[in-house]
Amino acid sequence: MVNRKEIDPEAGPRAAFGVRMRRFREDRGWSQDLLAERTEYSGQHISAVETVRKPPTLPFARRLDRAFGIKDGPDSFEREWRDIRHGSLLEGFPEYVSRESSAVEIRLYNVGIIPGLLQTPAYARVLAESAVRRGAIPSGHAVERVEFLAERQAALTRPSPPAMLVVMDESCIRRSVGGESVMREQFDRLLEFAQLPHTVLQIAPFSMGELRPFNLPVNLLTLPDLTVVAYAESQLRGHLERDAASVLPLLSAYHQLQAESLSQAASVAMIEELRKGNP
Repeated sequence: MVNRKEIDPEAGPRAAFGVRMRRFREDRGWSQDLLAERTEYSGQHISAVETVRKPPTLPFARRLDRAFGIKDGPDSFEREWRDIRHGSLLEGFPEYVSRESSAVEIRLYNVGIIPGLLQTPAYARVLAESAVRRGAIPSGHAVERVEFLAERQAALTRPSPPAMLVVMDESCIRRSVGGESVMREQFDRLLEFAQLPHTVLQIAPFSMGELRPFNLPVNLLTLPDLTVVAYAESQLRGHLERDAASVLPLLSAYHQLQAESLSQAASVAMIEELRKGNP
């Protein structure tokens, strides 16, 4: 074949995606233009993904699965796309995210960092770039982390959004990330979140002392069937817990955390004072 560019599938996950996509197409005797027609993308786009000049996207991967007849299968391109995107994420987190977008209630507790679902792009970008400078993640993963977070946030702006109850340790709003302008925008985002009809935002003040039941971030999801799953992580790994015997004590501790934390009105007042530059 003239001008055929050979790609080494070992060059990286995007290369492996392109090579497998080309193999699926050629096994069926399809041209790039025919696959383009069946996915409603252009032939140039098909060629660019196959030769790693463009990254695959989730909508594109889903179109491929429909065209090849492997939708929801173990070898789907959507699954491979998620593996690519989740390659830099902690163990257990991708599984948590797959449930997050369909949850009817989300309860979050964070220490030191604003929860991802409430972060502005600028705040998230500073954290990702800092991780690159520390050598915690490769440089290419910084952009992917920010984009992935935006996708998570967008998934929660559906017509019937989940109830969101967020408790942040006071350290989350006291810690400056990215400087004054980034923090001012982030405070505005928190204040907007607190005004939504399906949200509750509370600060767990330093004065709680030993009454604070958690020392690490905790996420609790209530799913459409009303079961509750929990996700917690350390510095190196995350764990999704489904067993009710383990999840219910976390839910009880979360209720205690809410009872001891500042009211939403007092929490908003604290954030407003910090936004004004008052310690």
